[in-house]
Amino acid sequence: MSTDIRVILSDALKDAMRSKSATRLGTLRLINAAIKDQDIALRVENKEAGNSEVLVILAKMVKQRHESAKAYQEGGRLELADQENFEIKVIEEFLPKQLTAKEVEDVIEKAISVTNATGIRDVGRVISMLKNDYSGQMNFGLVGSAVKNKLS
Repeated sequence: MSTDIRVILSDALKDAMRSKSATRLGTLRLINAAIKDQDIALRVENKEAGNSEVLVILAKMVKQRHESAKAYQEGGRLELADQENFEIKVIEEFLPKQLTAKEVEDVIEKAISVTNATGIRDVGRVISMLKNDYSGQMNFGLVGSAVKNKLS
């Protein structure tokens, strides 16, 4: 996304207020709070969270909600699981399109060749490059093991 995610979030927040969508508004406020927390943490360095940091925050929020929804589902708390799933949908609106398995595989191959990675010791460099270029577009928990498999 070339546009600042904060602007898009701000517009979405205003729209949610106008439409009186309480659950959507609550989720958008949670997103803003998480971004402000990151800004406060970066204040020491005189920085604020940019788009890539915001994407990381959003991806982390989605992951947390998936885990919570699963726990609620297993505990028989379906209304809470539904709330978590709703929040996931709202947060995912601000994330870039997720890459398909084939696209992830191609991107990993490209990153390995660009970084001239040859072995396990190069995994960090490859993942670092992928995080810079594809933050929020793939599950880096799965990508890490895929990169290790390719380099071993």
